[in-house]
Amino acid sequence: MNKRYIYLLALIVFFTISTRLFTQTPEIQVKFIGNCGVHLTDGKNNLYVDFPYKSGAFNYMTYNPAELDSIPDNAYFLFTHKHPDHYSKKMLNQIKSKHKGNVFGKWNINEFTKFNTTFTDFTIETFETKHHFSFKHYSYLITWHGKKIYFSGDTESAVTIANVEQIDWAFIPTWIWTDAKENNLQINANMFAIYHLYPDQSVTNSMPEKIKLLNKQGERWSL
Repeated sequence: MNKRYIYLLALIVFFTISTRLFTQTPEIQVKFIGNCGVHLTDGKNNLYVDFPYKSGAFNYMTYNPAELDSIPDNAYFLFTHKHPDHYSKKMLNQIKSKHKGNVFGKWNINEFTKFNTTFTDFTIETFETKHHFSFKHYSYLITWHGKKIYFSGDTESAVTIANVEQIDWAFIPTWIWTDAKENNLQINANMFAIYHLYPDQSVTNSMPEKIKLLNKQGERWSL
C-alpha cells in the first residue's frame, strides 16, 4: 500500500469523524424539581419551567432551598400561570438579585422572541388554555435541537394538546391523560412525563416504556 493512498485514507477518516462531531445534535438534559417544575439544559443555556414555586403550596411537593442556590446565572424562567404551586415572585426576586435571569409568562407573551437571541435552534409556541381560578393560563410547545416538548401546566382539557402533532415529550398531569381517554382524544406523543403529583399520590404505570411518572424529585434524564 503506497504512502499516498494511506494519506488519502487518513484524510477521509479525519473528515468523516469531524463532520459527525460538528453535526451531532446536542442532548437536552432534564431535571425534575417538583410539581410542574423542571430544569432543561443543552449544556449552554438553562430553562426552568414553572419554577421557582412556593414550596409545599396546596400540599403539593416541597423542595430543598438549596435548589435555588444551584440555579446558574442568566437562566430563563417560563411560567404557565401564577398560582403559588407553579410560581413565586418572592423566590424569583431572590434569584434575580443573585443570578440575574429572564422571566416569561402570560404577562409578556409578546417578548418571547428574546429566547431566540440566546438559545440556539429553539422555537416556542404558546397556547392559551383554560384553568379554573386563573385569569390566563398558557401551555407551551418548545422545539429545541429538533425535540418537540409540550408543557400543559394546569389546564383541564386535552383538546389543545390533541391538536399538536409529532410531540417527542408531553409533560401532562394525570387529569389530562384521563380527559383524553374519556373523550376519545389521541395525544400524538412518543413519550409522556406525568407531573404535578402529590407527594404521597399513588399512580399505576401500565406503560413504563412510554410513560415516566415524575414522583422522584431530583431525577435526571436525557431527551
